[in-house]
Amino acid sequence: MELKKLLGRRIQELRKSKSMKQDELAEIINIATRNLSNIETGRCFPSPENIEKIANALNCKIKDLFDFEHQQDNEDLYKGIVERIKPVSRDRLQDIYKITKALID
Repeated sequence: MELKKLLGRRIQELRKSKSMKQDELAEIINIATRNLSNIETGRCFPSPENIEKIANALNCKIKDLFDFEHQQDNEDLYKGIVERIKPVSRDRLQDIYKITKALID
């Protein structure tokens, strides 16, 4: 997925996690709501100044806006999980299993 779409999704995700409406964030960062909508849908990329304003308005670091590892497709997520648990001890693996089972059941 292209960077504009990933960034847009991430901004929308963070905005919603703050229970903030699109027009509220747009007003805080001083852009039109339709422009924020274009950013969130990946139609356009925000300027560096607006990236900084968005991060400040969402009370996060700029690097947090670019944290979209969790937005990967299912196959990549499965591979990532497997790669992370391969080197763990049996006891730790059993703990991971119990936690995963509890989350799914």
